[in-house]
Amino acid sequence: MEAWLQRLLEVLALPEYGLSTLFVVAAVSATLLPMGSEPALFGLVKINPELLWPGILVATAGNTVGGAITWWMGYGAERAYEHLTHRKVEHRVLGWLERFGPKACLLSWLPVVGDPLCGVAGWLRLSFWPCVAYMAIGKFLRYLVMTLALLWAFPGQVHP
Repeated sequence: MEAWLQRLLEVLALPEYGLSTLFVVAAVSATLLPMGSEPALFGLVKINPELLWPGILVATAGNTVGGAITWWMGYGAERAYEHLTHRKVEHRVLGWLERFGPKACLLSWLPVVGDPLCGVAGWLRLSFWPCVAYMAIGKFLRYLVMTLALLWAFPGQVHP
């Protein structure tokens, strides 16, 4: 099992799999699993500077897909909760999110609260496609700012 995992990691580290690996890492990190995709994007761009824009776009797409999955998890959890208890949950935070609607998903880029926010948006049954659009905008801006800031802070080029 350990040899298989090591071989998988070696294959995923190959340059031809860089963008697809980045997509998977970004998608998984946007679910409720504690994982960050920024180091994967930064590493890819340091090794392959020409992949700056494709990397940012692929990471944004993967992270947005992960956010959409989390939205559906929240939607399913709410339906299961209502089915089992025959009542709705009422909280002040839920009221705040309902008031802002899908625009609240712009904050999905925030650490710690961003991923659960996508789940709560699904729980509240906020409109799916507007939520996904706002998630994508927020996540794109995060990747853009973080990657450019890291490249500015660590300017040296890596030569393989």
